[in-house]
Amino acid sequence: MTSLYAHHALLPQGWTSNVRLHWDENGDLSQIELDAALQAHEHEYEQQAQWVLPGMSNLHSHAFQRAMAGMTEMASEGKYNGKDSFWTWRDLMYRYALHITPEQIQAIAAQLYAECLRHGYTSVCEFHYLHRNQDGDFYARPAEMAERVIAAAAQTGMGISMLPVLYSYADFGELALRHDQRRFSSNVAEIMQLIEALEGKRSAQVEVGVAPHSLRAASISQIRELVAALPAERPIHIHIAEQQKEVDACIAYAGKRPVELLLDSGLVDQRWCLVHATHLNKVEVQGIAASGAVAGICTTTEGNLGDGFFDLPDYIAAGGRFGIGSDSHVSQSPVEELRWLEYGQRLRLQGRNIASLPAQRKVGDFLYQAALQGGAQASGRKLGQLTVGYRADMVVLDEDHPNLAGIHSADVLNTWIFAGNDNLVRDVYVGGRQVVANGRHGQQTEIQAAYKNCMEKLRSL
Repeated sequence: MTSLYAHHALLPQGWTSNVRLHWDENGDLSQIELDAALQAHEHEYEQQAQWVLPGMSNLHSHAFQRAMAGMTEMASEGKYNGKDSFWTWRDLMYRYALHITPEQIQAIAAQLYAECLRHGYTSVCEFHYLHRNQDGDFYARPAEMAERVIAAAAQTGMGISMLPVLYSYADFGELALRHDQRRFSSNVAEIMQLIEALEGKRSAQVEVGVAPHSLRAASISQIRELVAALPAERPIHIHIAEQQKEVDACIAYAGKRPVELLLDSGLVDQRWCLVHATHLNKVEVQGIAASGAVAGICTTTEGNLGDGFFDLPDYIAAGGRFGIGSDSHVSQSPVEELRWLEYGQRLRLQGRNIASLPAQRKVGDFLYQAALQGGAQASGRKLGQLTVGYRADMVVLDEDHPNLAGIHSADVLNTWIFAGNDNLVRDVYVGGRQVVANGRHGQQTEIQAAYKNCMEKLRSL
């Protein structure tokens, strides 16, 4: 197939009827026919669809953490005095991360990406920091772990922006890394070597950017050096202000809050994605919005870890750009991220229909389209809209599901996001290649077998 007939397609101008979408051999949309008539051969089920919309970008992923989901939900005792937090979870994650082999990370990432595709994500930004082996030495091919994750994306059909992570310090003040952080250890020169090693992997499906882990793990001077060395137009991501403890430590060290410190560096622009940015004051909200950067909101992980709530209403009012990510992968669904982004604000503010604007009062439509734009920007790739020259990344909703029976196009996104827990995704195309058909990934059996084998070994440790 090189075309798909959509009875209703979500184009930049909104839902549009009778559209034929064409793509070229590179997987880019090459023509969009409006007011098109259904042709005889398109009466086949696979050649047409009722509801076609752009696939979502998952702008923040730690693929290896998919294998941890459900394994940290037990109250601690002893050393933590029964008080669990992000920081107790992090210690467990470190211990887990020390065991993963290159073969296992590929199996885990393939399972994750297949799941994400089945729920409507079509690209991922992989915040990758497992660079070294279990002893803390680089592999014979220093970029092997990143290459394995890219291979998993290729196997599943997922588009990917690989972001090798700069991770030099344990905390503010350039404290030495802990022994259990040895697999993450890297300096600017080493990260640039990894980026150079991955240059040959870049394609229409693969971009390579960079990610200073956080202001705890990378100094401003390092980040400045890294940004100067990075090729132009590559995406730059960073964790920031996720936890109040981090904010307090930054103030104690630098006399400034994390976002304030980063914005004052003058480095932040549209290439940047500030992941979490949970704890902000009003000036920082305005500053991120004015910079043109994207706020990377990961609602299910932020809820799972007890991070807090992003200040969404003020950020929207300031014209801020945002996208969504599944981060630690306690969920693989963009619907759940968007739903709980809105529900979190409703709980915080004790109100309803928070994520909206006077020009777009439908919450589902506002959330989905804003996240499409922010996720595409954060990926550094031409994604997020059904427009000529952009990737043919498309999601087809299941027209036979009762939730969509007799529905008007104006209600589709609100219904998909806010009505029930069934997965309404029928088919998924990435770069014009159909990777999900009738709700099932094309290699689901093989991918699940490899993942089960991997998990049997990890759980026996």
